[in-house]
Amino acid sequence: MPTPKAKRSERVAERIKAELMELLLRGEVRDPALVDIYVTNVLLTDDLRHARIYVRLTRSEADVDQRKRVTRALERAAGYVRRELGSRLQLQYVPDLKFFWDEGLDRAARVDAVLEELKREGGGHE
Repeated sequence: MPTPKAKRSERVAERIKAELMELLLRGEVRDPALVDIYVTNVLLTDDLRHARIYVRLTRSEADVDQRKRVTRALERAAGYVRRELGSRLQLQYVPDLKFFWDEGLDRAARVDAVLEELKREGGGHE
């Protein structure tokens, strides 16, 4: 949730995230590749013209092909999503939407695995 003094772009990004989640959860974006996805983050430029939308599957594992299917399906639905967001958010200009797979959790899991391996190799000595 943005702080009271959050920039306008941050407030609008939060609204975009909430509205997009509602569209996805209600199944209004009808594509089998978009089942079980959620929006992890929305980054919006200060001029509100471009939004980077990060998504993941609710399942813990997704291979490269699944990730590509999800982002391609979202790119195909971008026009519909923009129209829906425009009517819901009442913005003067609806941002251009670009969709990305959120790699953050994958990176964190890899770091944890490396740290665990180093701990085992070191025999737990400090």
